[in-house]
Amino acid sequence: MAISSLSFPGRRFARGQHARPHRTTAIHAFPQRALASLLVLGLVAPGCATRMENVLQPLQVAASDANRVNMLVATTRKSSDDPGRLYSGERGTAISLNNVTVSIPPDRNRKIGEVQWPSRMPPNPEKEFSVLEVGKIATEGQALAWFRKNRNAKRQVLIFVHGFNNTYADAVFRFAQIVHDSGTNATPILFAWPSRARVFDYLYDKESANYSRRALEDLILQATRSPDVADVTILAHSMGTWLAAEALRGVAMREKAIPAKIKNVVLASPDIDIDVFRRQFIEMGPKRPHFAILTSTRDKALEASRWLSGGVDRVGGSDLRPYAAALEELGVSVIDTSAIASNDPLGHNAFADSPEIVRLLGRRLAGQTLSGGEVTFVDRAGVAAANFAGSAARVAVAAPASVISGEAREVLKRELSPSTGKIVDGQISY
Repeated sequence: MAISSLSFPGRRFARGQHARPHRTTAIHAFPQRALASLLVLGLVAPGCATRMENVLQPLQVAASDANRVNMLVATTRKSSDDPGRLYSGERGTAISLNNVTVSIPPDRNRKIGEVQWPSRMPPNPEKEFSVLEVGKIATEGQALAWFRKNRNAKRQVLIFVHGFNNTYADAVFRFAQIVHDSGTNATPILFAWPSRARVFDYLYDKESANYSRRALEDLILQATRSPDVADVTILAHSMGTWLAAEALRGVAMREKAIPAKIKNVVLASPDIDIDVFRRQFIEMGPKRPHFAILTSTRDKALEASRWLSGGVDRVGGSDLRPYAAALEELGVSVIDTSAIASNDPLGHNAFADSPEIVRLLGRRLAGQTLSGGEVTFVDRAGVAAANFAGSAARVAVAAPASVISGEAREVLKRELSPSTGKIVDGQISY
């Protein structure tokens, strides 16, 4: 492979060349496909009008054998007077904290990856997700007391940042499902940013993610500065991946480096402009946590986002496998989920609703090694080797038939390295 041709899909990385949208000849024909994707998204999205709303009113009596997930929720949303809603999709003026306990139906009544939404109020805890407790946390001391009560022996924290088109309840129930189905015992913390949960409010949600950057930075720093926390993993989905990457970039700039306690970052179906992610990655500095990126070339939601964003490829919708070896050396692993079955018709939620992906995520969080029959999924996803041993978990993804030359690999490493930044007329250029 010639050095000058090394690029992520549609975006050249060799210096001195202008980046152009991928498949530009098809851009003019794409609006119809994007609109169709948005319409489909509106029909199957979490905020669908046919679904029961205001479901967060705590139950008086829970099922005796139901599973429970107790999480801390930090939000920049505006509070609601409705106890069944708690927070709206509008923007609040400060971070609000709650502890929320979710009841999940017994395993015999559900499948891994399912969120069984209440069909009525009060819900049936034997067959539906429900809320058992909602508590307001008003002081730092109360937050610390909650954490000490709910931490595991390794003092691990899992911070989840939800994606586009999510109500507060959507995010709470989805995170509870991920925590339970993955089997992790890390202390769960949800960051819920303001989303109106309407498919045609994409731009409002995007600006709301921007609005919430500083708040997520502060949450991350508070977690890493606490002597009660030893290990932080950040899991983000869709539009929330941009928010998470921006927050990490901001933390690096404020602290001169990303704190060592942040060991792993998982970006699922990242709705991030591929050029923007390259810049975010550079500006995080040389001491970055290990990144795992879940991608799919069959993600219809990211196809629509690509069109809305001027035809620029999204990280989560690109085939990054040709660059897997070079990215692995930079601490970035790629898992291509294109061939994995999902309950989501858009192929956008496989990270949470695919039993295989959820189990894989759980083993990663637990620091376990894949073996035996578990390798079946890895092979089907295109992963050549997986090593989840230790906290610096890594997944190496096989490149296709064409092999990246050592020379080209060095170009990619150099292009993604902070050392390539040069100061010109008082400004940093890359």
